[in-house]
Amino acid sequence: MVPFRHPLALRQQACRLVRGGALPREAAAMLGVDVTTVYAWVAADAPDLISTPARRCWRCRPGASVDGGDYAQLLGLYLGDGWLVELKSGACFLSIACADSWPGLAAECEELMRAVLATAVSRVPRRGCHDIKAYSRHWLCLFPQHGPGKKHDRPIVLESWQRELVAAHPGRLLRGLFHSDGWRGHNVAVHRAPDGFVTRYRYSRYEFTNKSADVRGICTEALDRLGIAWRPNGAYRISVNRRAAVAALDQHVGPKF
Repeated sequence: MVPFRHPLALRQQACRLVRGGALPREAAAMLGVDVTTVYAWVAADAPDLISTPARRCWRCRPGASVDGGDYAQLLGLYLGDGWLVELKSGACFLSIACADSWPGLAAECEELMRAVLATAVSRVPRRGCHDIKAYSRHWLCLFPQHGPGKKHDRPIVLESWQRELVAAHPGRLLRGLFHSDGWRGHNVAVHRAPDGFVTRYRYSRYEFTNKSADVRGICTEALDRLGIAWRPNGAYRISVNRRAAVAALDQHVGPKF
């Protein structure tokens, strides 16, 4: 075997970075060496880091856990504006589209990806929005709803472990759903009295629009669990417009920013 030509301290630092969650290419960039060199160092000095690819996947690693609220909110964003892209290597990119009008939403989405699984997150600009993207071999473990075609053209059914997390954190799920495919605004109502006097008043409301009946069902089940009144509004829309219901949903969803 050809001995390494770099200092032992540098090799050890690379392994510490990777063990701490950095990708080999990130460690290589920080240390100013080639990424293949970092892979060789890790294979020689810390083989456990490459022999256990599920080290960050809490679904694959025995005894591991995740903040259920973070996962429920990321699930809501995925069901609304997210998708997975499978690569030939077996890995996946999770992408969630976030409009440039809401930079706070994009930042929160990035934080959720890191908290749930990702070690690195990138932003790909598109017209009027950015795709928040993260790579992992284990996104399919967390989002088994992935499949060919659009979500509304295939069944979207939560697995038992997902239902448990959603039941424990329905508000966080609704925050993800409404921040992706939802809207909070105002309606103006007009009341005309018999004497011709016209009164106009404004009231707040939420709307959630998604073509998938299954996704709408996931949303309404969470609303029912929190005791928030809702009603169907058209073919694909759910409305929450009673004053008490809007106030209750405000506590969980909050404004986009």
